[in-house]
Amino acid sequence: MGLFERYLSLWVFLAIITGVFLGSNFSAVFTVVAGLEVAHVNIVVAVLIWVMIYPMMTQVDFSTLKSVRDNPQGLFLTCFINWLIKPFTMAALGWLFFRVIYADIVDPQTADEYIAGMILLGVAPCTAMVFVWSQLTKGDPNYTLVQVSVNDIIMIFAFAPIAAFLLGVSDISVPWLTLFL
Repeated sequence: MGLFERYLSLWVFLAIITGVFLGSNFSAVFTVVAGLEVAHVNIVVAVLIWVMIYPMMTQVDFSTLKSVRDNPQGLFLTCFINWLIKPFTMAALGWLFFRVIYADIVDPQTADEYIAGMILLGVAPCTAMVFVWSQLTKGDPNYTLVQVSVNDIIMIFAFAPIAAFLLGVSDISVPWLTLFL
């Protein structure tokens, strides 16, 4: 492993400390950055996610993608967990913790925000990190690309309806434009 991979935990810790320091001392800059959004989607974060995954995307040999059909189990398992297990499990955990276990500790408005966050995280597979972890573990970038691509295609059609359903069951309102974007 290289220096970056070997000390990844340290770099993450230092990034957190740096972020807290900068946020505490230069809050006006972060207020401006936080305001750069469309329908509650931060444009800076969206761009930085693409910057993070682009280097891994350039390493893919697109001619080898057809070989993925020789081993479809990983793809099927990923889709099954990402779309039939994880969203509902995260919603259930949100309800359990913030409507049952911590109901007396967390005010209802804050509890709804936490539940909404857990639901949105549960419905959105973190495709950018899949590329990062695949690269760090020297995984197959072509197989990773197919998994991420299939999940992204499913996300285009399934994210908003599943999120809206789970948020609706929780009596939490999130604008459709936000879910769509």
